[in-house]
Amino acid sequence: MANCQLSGNLRHIAGFLLAPTVPIMVGHSWGFAMRPQFLLTDPGHFNVSYCINPWMAPEAWNAGAARAARAGSGALCAAIREAGGEVHLLPAVEGLPDLVFPANAAVVLDGTVLAARFLHPQRQGEEAIFRAAFEDLRARGLVDEIVELPDGVIQEGAGDAIWDQTRGHFWIGHGQRSTASSIAVIEQVFDQPGVALELASPRFYHLDTCFCPLAGGRLLYYPPAFTPAALAAIHAQVQPADRIVASDEDAAAFSVNAVNIGEVIIMARPPENLRARLAAHGYRVVPIDLDPFILSGGGAYCMTLRLDRAGGAGRMRRVG
Repeated sequence: MANCQLSGNLRHIAGFLLAPTVPIMVGHSWGFAMRPQFLLTDPGHFNVSYCINPWMAPEAWNAGAARAARAGSGALCAAIREAGGEVHLLPAVEGLPDLVFPANAAVVLDGTVLAARFLHPQRQGEEAIFRAAFEDLRARGLVDEIVELPDGVIQEGAGDAIWDQTRGHFWIGHGQRSTASSIAVIEQVFDQPGVALELASPRFYHLDTCFCPLAGGRLLYYPPAFTPAALAAIHAQVQPADRIVASDEDAAAFSVNAVNIGEVIIMARPPENLRARLAAHGYRVVPIDLDPFILSGGGAYCMTLRLDRAGGAGRMRRVG
């Protein structure tokens, strides 16, 4: 992953990359606010060897796909850095190919980490790896607290709990992987409201595959992925002028599964029509070839976990 080799004033600690911060004035004293922070996983042991969603195609996996996965992950890392973000890289673990999708590892807001619990046995081995990663991040002050789910609750991280900075609430997916019982847990742990969205199709098994709130209040989403009640809930919260409807082609390209940093949207290579529509709204699309990850049912958002989301004005550290 040559493109993920950060340099300059960054330090490598315990397999992660420690990022600098931006000094700001907090009241009458100086503090600092973190740049956008992302957890990614080295794709060294990524492959498609089992099938737990309709997109997964083990028969299509080969050495060429493995090389392309390394290139795609490196390009994603570089695009995040170019957009002003910082990357913390988790080492690959043999036998856990879907570790490359840390969006499913936890919900993170205001420094609190709600650790995920996976539905499928093939991914349950990731839980201990991610828990150790969060402990490391806590030791270095990048998160504050790690919370466990109650027994019996399945919740697959930020893939099914997306914070909407504009509206000040979570959009909470359920019905395919995460259980409806996770809704109240998320609201209680973070003391924030949530809007429940039931997913209607196993092809869109996590909310992040079909739903992407954007900076400025717009929403990129794929309506066929939702039940009628979920669509009604979306339309009650998002004005028609702010809705950007993805086509079947857009959804199949995993372009809705995007990373948004300000006006920049990093996504798997989108159809030109979607790219033009987003540009008309003032966004700059950065396309990445993520075809090997789409063979496993994931895109750019799935491959990242945002660590610095804040429910208020922003998470800061006071100094002096």
